[in-house]
Amino acid sequence: MTRFPRLRHAVDQLLHTHDTPRRTAGAFALGVFFGFSPLLGLHTVLGLALAFALRLNRIAVLIGIYSNLPWILPPYYVMATVVGAAILGVSVPHDLAGQLHQVVSEPGLSELRIVFGNLAPLFWSFMLGSTIGSCVLAFVAYYLSFAAIEARRRAHDRPKH
Repeated sequence: MTRFPRLRHAVDQLLHTHDTPRRTAGAFALGVFFGFSPLLGLHTVLGLALAFALRLNRIAVLIGIYSNLPWILPPYYVMATVVGAAILGVSVPHDLAGQLHQVVSEPGLSELRIVFGNLAPLFWSFMLGSTIGSCVLAFVAYYLSFAAIEARRRAHDRPKH
């Protein structure tokens, strides 16, 4: 991990807190929840507001929020929307990925209108699927980060010879 000093610093900020491991893991999981929720764009404000209200480690919340790397988001939200559509019984356009690629590669108002027109019926599928996905990811993040924090603290507290 010495090859990645920024990552090491972020992990140290998460693991070297004076809060309990459960609260730190909960703060990280809260951040992951907001980072992958359908409220993208409001995730930082909402996560920090809740962190302040619950007196959680704000660094752990921010690390969780920004664990949603840019190259992960498009496939995640497409998959979450498809899952939400399957649950709600909504049909997904077969060429949706091609339409999204066209808007990204040739951004224009007419292409954007077409895609938004096709996506409008998927709004609730998007909301449901990404909410379920963010809950699952937050659950996993809690248990993984709790185990990592506990292991790191045990190693740190071990007597040195």
